[in-house]
Amino acid sequence: MNFDEVVDRHGTHCVKWDMMEQLYGVPEADGLAMWVADMDFKAPDCVQKAIKAQLDHGIYGYFGDEGPYRAAIQWWMKERHGWDIDPTWIFTTHGLVNGTALCIDAFTREGDGVVLFTPVYHAFARVINASSRQVVECELVNNNGRYEFDFDAYDKQMLGNERMLILCSPHNPGGRVWTRQELEEVVAFAARHDLVIVSDEIHQDLTMPGIKHIPTALVAHTRERLVTMTATTKTFNIAGSHSGNVIIEDPDLRDRFARRIAALGISANSFGLFMATAAYSPEGAAWVDALRDYLDANRRLFDEGVNAIPGVKSMAMESTYLAWVNFEDTGLSVQEVQQRVEKDAKIAANHGITFGKGGETYLRFNFATPRVRVEEAVKRLQAALGDLQ
Repeated sequence: MNFDEVVDRHGTHCVKWDMMEQLYGVPEADGLAMWVADMDFKAPDCVQKAIKAQLDHGIYGYFGDEGPYRAAIQWWMKERHGWDIDPTWIFTTHGLVNGTALCIDAFTREGDGVVLFTPVYHAFARVINASSRQVVECELVNNNGRYEFDFDAYDKQMLGNERMLILCSPHNPGGRVWTRQELEEVVAFAARHDLVIVSDEIHQDLTMPGIKHIPTALVAHTRERLVTMTATTKTFNIAGSHSGNVIIEDPDLRDRFARRIAALGISANSFGLFMATAAYSPEGAAWVDALRDYLDANRRLFDEGVNAIPGVKSMAMESTYLAWVNFEDTGLSVQEVQQRVEKDAKIAANHGITFGKGGETYLRFNFATPRVRVEEAVKRLQAALGDLQ
């Protein structure tokens, strides 16, 4: 659990570090990669041992006997989130962007509307558009630095062709952990408009200490319209395994999803299943608890540093390791902010506009990295924006 260890990821086909110069103009030699949502920490020993066992075995065949793998998911959801699931509800996808695409394919048709509460994870809109569906942006209300829903406004937006709602819970990029009341309102909204809810809960394990994620499945009256997506990939920094869980209780929804999986010939990557089985364990849980404490300290360090810059405000976070920073009050244009961050501070951060309506004046910074890099990022940002009054 040495999260302070600096691991050089350059030249390892790492999109986060090896692509930042091409995409952001941030030099590889001395730039800081704070964009893609993976961590700069080694995966826990239990995962490393599982992979080493496969290496020692030396034969990499098809994965069979999913009993222990499904039992591990079942144990984790009960132990960490108080959610009882049946192993037969679980589908394995090639990550949750793939899971999202499969849900769109299974539960909507071309031309249908898919509701997003924006700003939100940019891959959702990308997949919706690529599937020839319509993105319906319901903009979140920024209430004194805290995102909230406005269902009265959203009800008026609906045209009647909407078939699905994608909920990001916990929210990326705002870091909100939705309350039970808010989740009940989401479910009621979906019921009013007869929408399938796809609840992306990939950040469910990465809440700040003392804050509890509530699975949407634990809200009443969700069964007949709910698809939940979870994964080990964000929690344990194994995103390259492209493994995700799509969990569906309702038999009709489950059958429709199963038919699309079968029609597309999708089967799991064995390495992802071995890693997930090892991660969802008491040893993995202890690692996550230590990680959350470390991320919380990084969050406080980063927020304190950037909030000291005039006109800059990092949204208060309850989950994830992704700081959502608003530059609206700096008096600088979006382009000027990007210039100072990328050219002067030499930091690659996600552009807020890619997250949809409401994100235009923001940048998203990934602080899941050794603390020395967070300290350096704060120094660079303060220097690059030090002339602001």
